Amino acid sequence: MFEAQAICGPKWLQFPTPTRNCTPKPRIGFPTGISNPNVLICQNPIHFPPHKNIKSQTPFAVNASSASAAVGSAEYIEEAATKEKFQTSLSLPGCSSSLTLLGTGYREKVFAIIGVKVYAAGLYVNQSVLNSLNAWKGRSTAEIQEDSSLFNSIFLSPSEKSVQIVLFRDVDGKTFWDALNDAISPRIKSPTPVDESALSTFRSIFQGQPLKKGTFIFLTWPDPSKMLVSISSDGLPSGVDAEIKSENVAFALFDVFFGDTPVSFSLKASVAKGLESILK
Repeated sequence: MFEAQAICGPKWLQFPTPTRNCTPKPRIGFPTGISNPNVLICQNPIHFPPHKNIKSQTPFAVNASSASAAVGSAEYIEEAATKEKFQTSLSLPGCSSSLTLLGTGYREKVFAIIGVKVYAAGLYVNQSVLNSLNAWKGRSTAEIQEDSSLFNSIFLSPSEKSVQIVLFRDVDGKTFWDALNDAISPRIKSPTPVDESALSTFRSIFQGQPLKKGTFIFLTWPDPSKMLVSISSDGLPSGVDAEIKSENVAFALFDVFFGDTPVSFSLKASVAKGLESILK
């Protein structure tokens, strides 16, 4: 929203009365008692109404490092580093209601000291998730970001949450899985047969599958006991590609993004900023 601005004629511009056979030269004098001559003093300001037709950002979709944009009839948030656009709300297979965007970020890998952006990511949650976060009202972004118990509460909530990944470059499925597995495995100290079976199912989704730039990958937690995986190279997915039934694997993957050592610091920071705004 734009505030009304005042425009006035400066009181201290003085022009002498012209005399015959001479060209008047304006003399500019500054009022006495003012140390800064750049300050204008207005007696009768003219107020202009606020600019209309400005679309405000929804209060729940907050991102510290992103700008909102209207594309067609849908609302989007643009991730600043990759310029990828995320819908502020969407409906996903396996979810009982629409989910709302809480923050965005990106994943970067370093090759030969050069940072290469791999994908952009956004966290969506069912708004009822916020009901379990009253204990963190009034906390700063830094306090929220450093408090692992808050993110654990989000995971343990029985309501849906989902991470959307948008690939920023082509990558083969095996490479993508290997990167995920390298992050997940250290978080499961003693995998059970159920965990091993879940990891095998997870791996089979990506093996031999080329993943093109712009592909959507959704990792959705309907509840803490399982995770749904949906992959689409043509817009939002229409179905679920796999169901991972292991709470250990489900939590390990959530911790990959929102634990103490996240793979995307920008995503966690953006989500923390969004939560600060919501939990005021």
